[in-house]
Amino acid sequence: MKTPSGSPIIQVAARGLVPVIQIIGLYVFFHGHYSPGGGFQGGVLLAASILLARLSLGTEVSQLLFPARKTIIFSALGALIFAGTGLAALLAGGHFLNYEFLPLPGLEPAELRNWGILIIESGVTLTVMTSLIAIYDEIIGC
Repeated sequence: MKTPSGSPIIQVAARGLVPVIQIIGLYVFFHGHYSPGGGFQGGVLLAASILLARLSLGTEVSQLLFPARKTIIFSALGALIFAGTGLAALLAGGHFLNYEFLPLPGLEPAELRNWGILIIESGVTLTVMTSLIAIYDEIIGC
């Protein structure tokens, strides 16, 4: 268990920085929806915000932000979202991750690609974020 920092300056700065880093992480994720990348980088930023809380506020307080027991579950869920999207396109007659074949009725191919990228990026973001948190939690024995 990581104990909180003894410095009130570090604790106050961390409490102010954590939401800012999370907003930037969400911006990077959603910007990645319209341009290449974004899922991995957004996941790293979101994980960094939780890890900053773990390092500065201590494990007990930071567990309120994201409990350690849920990291592996969400990591697997993100991987399932990624693989499931690819398999859905494959089963619908296309190639793996060919978004034009996603079984979403009433959407044009361009809209299908747009939704497919969003789904894939959300899976990547979730997996990267929770995997990094799980690695840290495992190292400190949380």
